[in-house]
Amino acid sequence: MPFDFRNKKVVVTGGANGIGLAIASNFARAGAEVWIFDLPSEKPEEAARSLGARACAVNVVERESLEKAFAEVDDPAVVAVNAGIGSQHALSATSREIWDRTLAVNLTGAFQTLQIAAERMKRHHGGAIVLTASTNSFDGEENLIAYNASKAGLLGVLHTAANELGPYGIRVNAVCPGLIRTRLTAASFANPDIVGPYFKQIPLGRGGEPDEVAQAVLFLGSDSASYITGAAVFVDGGQMASKFGCWTEENATFDGKRWIRRV
Repeated sequence: MPFDFRNKKVVVTGGANGIGLAIASNFARAGAEVWIFDLPSEKPEEAARSLGARACAVNVVERESLEKAFAEVDDPAVVAVNAGIGSQHALSATSREIWDRTLAVNLTGAFQTLQIAAERMKRHHGGAIVLTASTNSFDGEENLIAYNASKAGLLGVLHTAANELGPYGIRVNAVCPGLIRTRLTAASFANPDIVGPYFKQIPLGRGGEPDEVAQAVLFLGSDSASYITGAAVFVDGGQMASKFGCWTEENATFDGKRWIRRV
């Protein structure tokens, strides 16, 4: 589906790498004036230059940093609330520091971004906000209690914001990616002993690519989704629809990247 975002400003938080960069790239190709918000350490200016976009050094945890960046953009039509962090720790090994930091970025940062964006969109009588949630918003994958809690919390933000902002013509939706190939997951994707068993639980038999998440974000930000708000869209190859998986060595072969059903 071709998207046309000409004459529209789009903000992508955490847009300098991974899923965020894919979102920014796809919006740029669709003609948008893209603004990448990211930490200075992620070099958002370099990412923006590669796309013909613009950048602001932003820490989503710091309200003043966000306010200053949004003042430069002024009137965003679409905001992709994507900035997030995650690290694996058992429940017993999750320190208060890890907990606080994860929720500060993933939940408080998302709330602040959405709140500031919404106030600007109200002035211009509409807009679209897309949150990057996760399949972990719904399940309890081990060793990720802080991450899971933060992503589950985003669903509460999603539903409440969609309810309150709908009367202003502002739509709020979320994408819920499954296992996507990024710099954080690259080592797993490169190891068949890890992804082979994992992909057995995914009906499409493989992991996802950042562009596949980005295309869902573009759709939710576009006029094609004009009657969709409050929705959480899975981009997970069907993983959350599958209780026990559908791939076995008896009916399929794993080629190192995906499961292929035998005829």
